Amino acid sequence: MRAAILHDLGEKFEIRDDVAVLGPGPGEIRIRVRAAGVCHSDQSARDGGLPQPVPAVLGHEAAGDVLETGPGVDDLAPGDRVIVNWLPACGSCAECRRDEPFLCMTHVMTGYAMPRFLVGDLPIFGMAGCGAFAEEMVVPRIGAVPIEADVPYEVAALVGCGVMTGVGAVVNTAQVRPGDTVVIIGCGGVGIAAVQGARLSGATLIAAVDTVPAKLDVARRFGATHAVTPDRLSDLVTEITGGEGFDHAFDVVALPQTLRAAWGAARRGGTVVVVGAGRAEHRVEFNPFELLFEGKKIIPSLYGSASPRRDFPRLIALWRAGRLDLEGMITQRIRLEQVDDALAALGRGDVIRQVIVHDADA
Repeated sequence: MRAAILHDLGEKFEIRDDVAVLGPGPGEIRIRVRAAGVCHSDQSARDGGLPQPVPAVLGHEAAGDVLETGPGVDDLAPGDRVIVNWLPACGSCAECRRDEPFLCMTHVMTGYAMPRFLVGDLPIFGMAGCGAFAEEMVVPRIGAVPIEADVPYEVAALVGCGVMTGVGAVVNTAQVRPGDTVVIIGCGGVGIAAVQGARLSGATLIAAVDTVPAKLDVARRFGATHAVTPDRLSDLVTEITGGEGFDHAFDVVALPQTLRAAWGAARRGGTVVVVGAGRAEHRVEFNPFELLFEGKKIIPSLYGSASPRRDFPRLIALWRAGRLDLEGMITQRIRLEQVDDALAALGRGDVIRQVIVHDADA
């Protein structure tokens, strides 16, 4: 089968047609990947910002069809359409027992140690135990959520990571309520999903912030009431909140300066939500005085605090009802050979989400 192989961090991919997928073993399924979103996390993994053993097949935001089930899988069958859940919960670790499935690292850590593909005798890892930049992949049964056969693959793929992360940060993590005020820093795919989540939650002020002016127009199209570049954020806080600040500030970029900007834009007693992964070597300074007297909460939102078996169907239902625009987030459908160009394009103002379509003309 065909796959994009990353041999070393920071390098370009090699497209090969002699890649074999391993498995499925007990409790696993083999999926024919039909569509795979190109996510900033893929870029971060390629460049070393996120841990990634190499050689590897990247990609984790995907939808496709079940091809084969391993021993012990009796609730899925070949032909079933599924969305990949790249952070499947084991159900037995301390985090799972606390009903925090989005913090379970069991299967993800296995993915760092256990190759998922072979090229000849060379073992190849899959990103987060997945590897959606391939025509097929094997994941744990719990890492696939079945959906109706009429849901387009491209739409379903977006739900698997970017949309779940952005909408979930607003709805699950921050639990934004009608009448709340929100600022979202970063207007890529996840940021636009967060804008939609704020609109769905009934936020009255939804401010979007990005360094690329073209992305501000996109944010307005998806529901932002205000959109500014970072140098205008302080003035915007004064203009529309009377200097009080926003109830919730979402940092989707996760740079030191964007986290401080989110802190500065949140009101006293408000919430700062860290959505982006950032880099381990980055440092952000806060002093004890401001932490105490500002009363603000800094909370993480990994994978939108998701329970995918619950949340994926909810997102699909919102899409069906016309309340969540997923087709509009797809900027371009591309071929696997274009993956390097797709990663390079992530910062452009005209790109929200690019989707690799494995078996159709793009």
